[in-house]
Amino acid sequence: MTRKTVLTIAGSDSSGGAGIQADLKTMTALGLYGMSVITALTAQNTMGVSGIFDVDPAFTASQMDCVFQDIFPDAVKIGMVSQKKMIGVIGDKLEEYQAKNIVLDPVMVSTSGSRLLAEDAMDALAERLLPLAAVMTPNIPEAEILWGRSIENEKQMEEAARGIGEKYGGAVLVKGGHQVAEANDVLYQNGRLIWFREKRIDSMNTHGTGCTLSSAIACGLAMGKSVEESVRAAKTYLTGALASGLDLGKGNGPLDHCFMVNSAVYS
Repeated sequence: MTRKTVLTIAGSDSSGGAGIQADLKTMTALGLYGMSVITALTAQNTMGVSGIFDVDPAFTASQMDCVFQDIFPDAVKIGMVSQKKMIGVIGDKLEEYQAKNIVLDPVMVSTSGSRLLAEDAMDALAERLLPLAAVMTPNIPEAEILWGRSIENEKQMEEAARGIGEKYGGAVLVKGGHQVAEANDVLYQNGRLIWFREKRIDSMNTHGTGCTLSSAIACGLAMGKSVEESVRAAKTYLTGALASGLDLGKGNGPLDHCFMVNSAVYS
């Protein structure tokens, strides 16, 4: 028996809602074999992050060697990478192994609006990783940084997606989840703009939505689906995980990644 494989390169979330844990749950729920390269350990829960311990870039390179030399991934998802040197190592290894179907979630801004990357790391991300991505998934604040202008309406979302895509060469999904009433995203690819429209799910349990969406897109690409098909399926999965209504923790809780799994083993 064979199974399509996806590698996530990201940080670990000790509370299980985002990062590596959200990625692996998504891959498993969608029927793919997930692998991980951990770039940082975090001490966090639904109320916030209390500590970050960065992995040595050389050890990250070793993790990537072990994965690519044994179980070559059909797709790669990249989450938050905060160090300039780490970004360089990841870029070098992706190029060395000619990795395919790379989905980059450019985590630059926290939910509260704080910038998470130093200027040199942001420049390295733009120079080394964005040009390698088949798909980029910035939210509106991140798209504003990449585009260099503010985004206040759907026309500007389209302009930003086109501008970023033409600059870096990959498909760009600008996520509209920061809008008040709706969660509409726009995809730019090869000169085309495609809208994906969804009503916002009224829930405060949204921790890890960006990680989950980008991982689900990577799963679609790994299975041979087009970018448009992968985004559409990923949006459907994310909506289901939000609508399931999982309620854990005292703060911004996690999604129900396994809402589709129905097992009677422990019933």
